[in-house]
Amino acid sequence: MNIGLLINEGPYSHQAADSAWQFAKAALARGHRIQRVFFYNDGVHNATKLTEPPQDDRHIVNRWSRLAEEHGTDLVVCVAAGLRRGLVEENLAPGFRISGLGQLVEAGIESDRLVVFGD
Repeated sequence: MNIGLLINEGPYSHQAADSAWQFAKAALARGHRIQRVFFYNDGVHNATKLTEPPQDDRHIVNRWSRLAEEHGTDLVVCVAAGLRRGLVEENLAPGFRISGLGQLVEAGIESDRLVVFGD
């Protein structure tokens, strides 16, 4: 099954990013494909390389970067939502790219399921 994900919440302010990452890992382990993860609203904070959690905490941004590297998952940050929150190209973590809402629409069309995490 081809799956798209939409993440609307930040990495440390809501459970959505953790849940989405766990969902993606479980789906990939069962042979599914995570075609695209689209970060929207406060979800764009999952893409910043400026995140530096405490040493004993999980590093959610690095988890997403590894997912892209290991599985070829397309990590797309909404340009408008990113700009509203000060996220620009040079602050993106590895594996992320900035694009428009058309990428979310395309993920919805091309995926068998589009799963939404967060409000």
